[in-house]
Amino acid sequence: MPDGLVNAVLLSGNGAPMQMSKQQALDFPPEQGLVWLHFNYKHPATERWLTEESGLTMLETDALLAQDTRPRILRSGDGLLLALRGINLNPGADPEDMVSLRLYVSQHRIITTSCRDLLSVKGLAQDIVAGNGPDNSGGFLLSMCERLTDRNVTFIDQLEERLDELEDKLLDGDRRDLRTDIAELRRQTVVVRRYLAPQRDAFSKLLNDSAGIYDEHQRLAFNEVNDTLVRGIEDLDSVRERATVAQEELQNHQSEAVNQRLYFLSLISAVFLPLGFLTGLLGVNIAGIPGAETPWAFTAFCTGLVLIVAVQLWFFYRHRWL
Repeated sequence: MPDGLVNAVLLSGNGAPMQMSKQQALDFPPEQGLVWLHFNYKHPATERWLTEESGLTMLETDALLAQDTRPRILRSGDGLLLALRGINLNPGADPEDMVSLRLYVSQHRIITTSCRDLLSVKGLAQDIVAGNGPDNSGGFLLSMCERLTDRNVTFIDQLEERLDELEDKLLDGDRRDLRTDIAELRRQTVVVRRYLAPQRDAFSKLLNDSAGIYDEHQRLAFNEVNDTLVRGIEDLDSVRERATVAQEELQNHQSEAVNQRLYFLSLISAVFLPLGFLTGLLGVNIAGIPGAETPWAFTAFCTGLVLIVAVQLWFFYRHRWL
């Protein structure tokens, strides 16, 4: 067994279901049951085994080893090639940094590859070994897509809840760090939608291009999975639009606050402009200043300044500038 093999599970056949050893997986004839092999595609031994010993075509091998993938589906011989994406729930990782999963699914063998852990893969393998998982290719593909979709939609629901909290803060006037939080939320929705939109298209194509893989019951069940993903993407679009509206509202609040401060400063400047002119004029140190020799001149001058301020305030109020 190549060192790059992460998991080997027998779904159907003699003794199924079971976790297979390395040698069992190597020696197991595909015609005697359905085996699922999951590899780390970045391991050198994986490329060597897929290229030299798997019996897959070059197209199938290249698809399973591709570095950059977008969700898609392609029929190849008697099997299907798929590239799907799942939410990254690994510790310390960003959920929107989605994990890519490559699959080759036929009636007698399933090969999947990824470079990071994916809870959907682990959970399905555990259920199969426990006897609670699928026993054919159609059931495997249905279960995998269902698990990926459920976690994707759960993350979208979390984005909605986070947006609700940010909108409440916006309405309550608590706008600290809101701009950063809303921008981050919008970034997450854009990144997730980038992969879920083509995954929706791949699911739709899978419904129409799965002859020999699904039975009628599985086809109906997969249609429900597809509808769930479509509703999730619609919710994601709603989150993105609401986040845009919230960001615009925040910018409006901030612009209004700045305008109010500038308006207040403008009024203060208007009040002190004539006062500054008069005090500057009478403060010139030359002869001939009126009242320079009169004891009560300073008092009269201050009173005049107060009257000027009062007239200005009355004028502002009259014209509703205050």
